[in-house]
Amino acid sequence: MAEKNIIEKQTDKPLIEIKQLKKYYPIKKGIISRTVSHVKAVDGLNFAINPGETLALVGESGCGKSSTGRTIVKLEEPTEGQIIFQGNDLSTLKGNDLRKVRLNLQIIFQDPYSSLNPRKRVGDLLAEPLLAHKLAGKEEANKKVEEILEIVGLTKLHKNRYPHEFSGGQRQRIGIARALILEPDLIVCDEPVSALDVSIQAQILNLLKDLQKKFRLTYLFIAHGLGAVKYISDRIAVMYLGKIVEIGKTEDIFKHPKHPYTQALLNAYPIPNPHLRDRERIVLEGDVPSPANPPKGCSFHTRCPIAKDICRQQTPKLLGSDQSVACHFPLQGGVN
Repeated sequence: MAEKNIIEKQTDKPLIEIKQLKKYYPIKKGIISRTVSHVKAVDGLNFAINPGETLALVGESGCGKSSTGRTIVKLEEPTEGQIIFQGNDLSTLKGNDLRKVRLNLQIIFQDPYSSLNPRKRVGDLLAEPLLAHKLAGKEEANKKVEEILEIVGLTKLHKNRYPHEFSGGQRQRIGIARALILEPDLIVCDEPVSALDVSIQAQILNLLKDLQKKFRLTYLFIAHGLGAVKYISDRIAVMYLGKIVEIGKTEDIFKHPKHPYTQALLNAYPIPNPHLRDRERIVLEGDVPSPANPPKGCSFHTRCPIAKDICRQQTPKLLGSDQSVACHFPLQGGVN
């Protein structure tokens, strides 16, 4: 597997741009299945990822992170908006045109076991995309399978085993190998370490970082664990009820969060310094509101400790350059 030129400087042109992306799921009732409402899983996202960069998408369960990732790779059809990848609008592509673009766009799933066909050997699973896209014959595909298994920390002997014969960490390495074998430019990592033990999480994160340097990969890293996010990401986008409420460089987000929701997520992240146990915290109360009936105004105002009348009436815009925030009263302090 050929290494990409890692000396090449990062260009100013984004690898992928998301413009006003929406994904609504219809709620149907009655005998004729009439649509009565929609679940607004993704509600008007705008962001871009540069070549060689890792953008982390974080938030509580149910905020629309996985729906965003699945929509970007066209496992879900977008309701509205544009997905501009390498100059192609994926939201309009279908058939063979979409298949060609997908060679450079792959996904790693949260649960590697459910995403691997239990009736196929690992070698066949990894060779399948090469054969399906007619990129290699059987002999060449077999060589690439052995090579990619070595790259992700397994051996060529593992190609003859079935998925159930592997541990969780090994299965995730197989999932990474399957995403990597087509030599993509962008990989969507949909909570790839959340189902693994802590020690195995560290191994997988280190593997992802090593692969990124070796093959100049670009990641959209979806997670709710801020420890993993801090280690692997260059920038962080904080998502709440289908919208991005804050986005900026990882260091800036951790040191100077501007949105109360970001601050609450950081407060939930354990820190090793016992002297900071009594630091001021924002503690969230209640559950995330239903995306089928989101609150008016700022969607976070029902749980926000500093919400005022304007928050209940007007939806704040995502404003700022290096660190953007969607809040009428952004926080001014930082965290130690």
